[in-house]
Amino acid sequence: MVSKLKAIAKKMWFKLLISVIIVLASNYYLQLTQNNWSFSLATKFAFSWHTEKFLLGALVLLVIDVFIISIAGSFLVGNSFYLLGIILLGIANAMKMSLRMEPIYPDDLKMIIEWTMLKDILGNPLFFVFILTVLGLIFWLAFSFYRSLKLSLTKQKVRVVTLLVTSMLLVYISNFNQPNNLLRKAYDKTALWIPYSQKMNYYNTGFMGGFLFNLKVEGMEKPEHYSKAEINKIMTHYQEEADKKNQKKSTEEQPDIVYIMSESFSDPSKLEGVHVTPDPLKDYRDVASESILSGQMLSQNYGGGTANIEFEALTGFSMALLNPQMTTPYTMMLPKKENFPSMVSTLKSQDYKTTAIHPYNTSMYKRKDVYKVFGFDQFLDEKTMKNKEKLSKEGFISDKSAFKEVQQVLKESKEPQFIHLVTMQTHMPYTNKYSGSKYQVKELDNDVNIVNYAQDIAYTSEALKGFIEETKTNDRPILICFWGDHLPSIYPDSVIDENDKVTTHLTEYFVYDSQDTSPTLKQVISPFYFPSVVSQTAGVKATGFSMLLEEMHYLLPAFENEMYFYNQTWKKEITLSKEDQAIFDDYQMIQYDIVSGQQYSQHFFK
Repeated sequence: MVSKLKAIAKKMWFKLLISVIIVLASNYYLQLTQNNWSFSLATKFAFSWHTEKFLLGALVLLVIDVFIISIAGSFLVGNSFYLLGIILLGIANAMKMSLRMEPIYPDDLKMIIEWTMLKDILGNPLFFVFILTVLGLIFWLAFSFYRSLKLSLTKQKVRVVTLLVTSMLLVYISNFNQPNNLLRKAYDKTALWIPYSQKMNYYNTGFMGGFLFNLKVEGMEKPEHYSKAEINKIMTHYQEEADKKNQKKSTEEQPDIVYIMSESFSDPSKLEGVHVTPDPLKDYRDVASESILSGQMLSQNYGGGTANIEFEALTGFSMALLNPQMTTPYTMMLPKKENFPSMVSTLKSQDYKTTAIHPYNTSMYKRKDVYKVFGFDQFLDEKTMKNKEKLSKEGFISDKSAFKEVQQVLKESKEPQFIHLVTMQTHMPYTNKYSGSKYQVKELDNDVNIVNYAQDIAYTSEALKGFIEETKTNDRPILICFWGDHLPSIYPDSVIDENDKVTTHLTEYFVYDSQDTSPTLKQVISPFYFPSVVSQTAGVKATGFSMLLEEMHYLLPAFENEMYFYNQTWKKEITLSKEDQAIFDDYQMIQYDIVSGQQYSQHFFK
């Protein structure tokens, strides 16, 4: 019996050694994907600059590997499953770094069940290979587990103990951001965390360090002096201002309000090194010239992050004030809430009927769940919309169809309506979207992605112009906020390098008000100020929160981390006056109260 146990122990130590080698190699591979496949940078990180952090990351991966092996009951199957997962994770990280200039976050792993989006991005052949591979490996893992039930009692005991230990370790690791976490303390000895730049976090602490840093965390850090009394003081001040403004609005007709967040809509000509002819935004510029506000909107991201821009525009809250690990509130925070104040709840308190429209599936970014939290009366998607025409076989439901859907909803009710449309037509991929395009790109070898993208935004501009003209025949006045969520990730590195960070984060926007014929005001804006713009419209009541937003907009027209438009100049950092800092602190206090606090200010938004 003793000799048998020694033999088992010897075999286990040998397998553990092999697993250690596999884990070290896999961690090095992840580092390669993080460093643009540079063997030089990955090697220096692992064996020269940050060896301790590399080994800590490898230790976490070893726990994961051993956990999978203990479930499978097979060294071969467990390691195979682990390696495929790491390979796919590395490929996804490299793709995201290339397309969006940011790494994979833990919450991004939920996207693996978004089959429709994966199919659209990968294309049919690669998608089916991916599905068959994953299903085959899952079946292999399940079969291995079934077969492992026949292992000897001694091996089963070792396996169960290993499974319990690794499970507890994984739970502990998942609390990386909690106070006194020993793994976090080990990292903190040498790690330089950069809260405002996740890309730099991953670069400074390695893929695994950055990944761990982005595990679950509170939405915001608690501000100093936070209390119910302080919240009440802020609310009283701004509500008095709202009451004064509302006295003048009591007899005005309520307008229909339409939000249009246009996928990847931006002006290519704003980028140095990009020359598209003819102008694909000619119709857009005609529409913008009739608006009360237009200009550039500061997007949080380049190449993606649609849900974050939507979060800002609907809530009036800035992503820049959230903890850096709160990378996607739509999937990480909002589904856990019963309700959350937003434009939806504000307008519903003013007897508006509210509708969300997204010509795609409902599960993307958990929109179905999030829209319930916001309180939308109805959500129309690709299955429930009446208008589903496409401009190409490889494309999505067209913007013309989406605008037609909006117009039909507007005509269905005599009540004032708030409609929030998130379009899909101009979403990537662009390569095979259209068989031909009348647009050309100079000095970039007529890149097919840019050419087709130009055709896409031209179609959107044309449809938008028609939509605006059609709304002029409606009985009720209308306010339309239109904006692009982010630039598309189609430009070569040479173009990105030629432009500064701010330029690659500026999209187009306008606010059209059928009741206001004032000359167009050119203005830079952040999307979280749109609720303030709406509240200043004739017929829409101001709230205490909208008055706070209005003061914030006047003080700081646009800002994200390292991008502040202050005193008509873009700056990386700013120092506010005492009076301005007090307004900023009020805004931060209210946002914390709703995001992570006691929500004392719920009625501040009505």
